Amino acid sequence: MSGAGKSTVRGVFAERGFFIIDCDSLSRSAASNRDFLNELQNRFPEKLLNADGTLDRAVTAKLIFTDGEKRRLYNQIIFPYIVYSVIQQVKQSGENVLLDAPTLFESGLDMICAKTVGVIADREICADRITRRDGITRERALERLSAQRGQEFFKSRCDYIMENNGGLSELERKAEKIAEQLKGTL
Repeated sequence: MSGAGKSTVRGVFAERGFFIIDCDSLSRSAASNRDFLNELQNRFPEKLLNADGTLDRAVTAKLIFTDGEKRRLYNQIIFPYIVYSVIQQVKQSGENVLLDAPTLFESGLDMICAKTVGVIADREICADRITRRDGITRERALERLSAQRGQEFFKSRCDYIMENNGGLSELERKAEKIAEQLKGTL
């Protein structure tokens, strides 16, 4: 859930010695892969590439955050690239791995996880955080949130849930507790 505090939690886990796999970063890398870009160009009627052949992130984001069918198609194309990269990194990592994956369940990557941790917050709080963090309008922030799963989805699937409607130190304490519980057990 965007704006909920995943980055803060990721930082706490990293401080506790967890190997972090950042799926957003892997997604950005995949989005520069020529095979991915060719498939995107072939399967989307919309012009999603810049003149230089790179992904137009702004146009793509607007499309996939406002059109559920286009988002499903985009994810269908990019997920295999991300999953492959995750599996390669897991093979090279130590025993304590945190997979920071906003679309963990949609991509099927939850199948390789021993435990899942979700970070959620109220929609309005998330919208405020996204607006400040990304410098976008509230309308755009709400579009992103509408394109994502709600709290109940994560509550029903995650082994641990951290609600982040309070302050930073409260979230950090929750993350520290869960990281210590998980460390060495995965």
